[in-house]
Amino acid sequence: MFQSLKKMFGQGNEEKGEKILAPAEGSVIPLSQVNDPAFSQEILGKGLAIVPSKGRIVAPADGVLTMVFETKHAVSVTTDKGAEIIIHVGLDTVRLNGEHYTSHKKQGDRVKAGDLLLEFDMEAIKGAGYEVVTPVIICNHQEFPDMVCHTDKDVKELDVVIEL
Repeated sequence: MFQSLKKMFGQGNEEKGEKILAPAEGSVIPLSQVNDPAFSQEILGKGLAIVPSKGRIVAPADGVLTMVFETKHAVSVTTDKGAEIIIHVGLDTVRLNGEHYTSHKKQGDRVKAGDLLLEFDMEAIKGAGYEVVTPVIICNHQEFPDMVCHTDKDVKELDVVIEL
């Protein structure tokens, strides 16, 4: 009971926790509202999604850019504390084969929270018939049983969106 009270009032275990910051500016929604079962049914992991208001993705934490998809529509960051994060810009946007995306870092690069990873042309992607909703997934969420996602709000880049 005391542990749950400590969590409720924001005390205890802060040294173990990690804050995942918003990789994009926009509106945060629960994964259950994403129009793709791989995300909405949490097949790839737990997290949230951001409906971006700008075509930029920044590093959500300090770590290593462990994957930049060839099609530039998604990146993976492993944080210094071990969280494995996938940021997937749009739904089915792999089909664009990198068109409308610009990558600013390469796989294996060390990144700091806020480093620009990707830019994308939101209007061109929407014009091609794709949604730009951007899931932010913690792939190894099992390692973070106290994970909390902050949804249903507007965020700026680097606002806290997930606490592990």
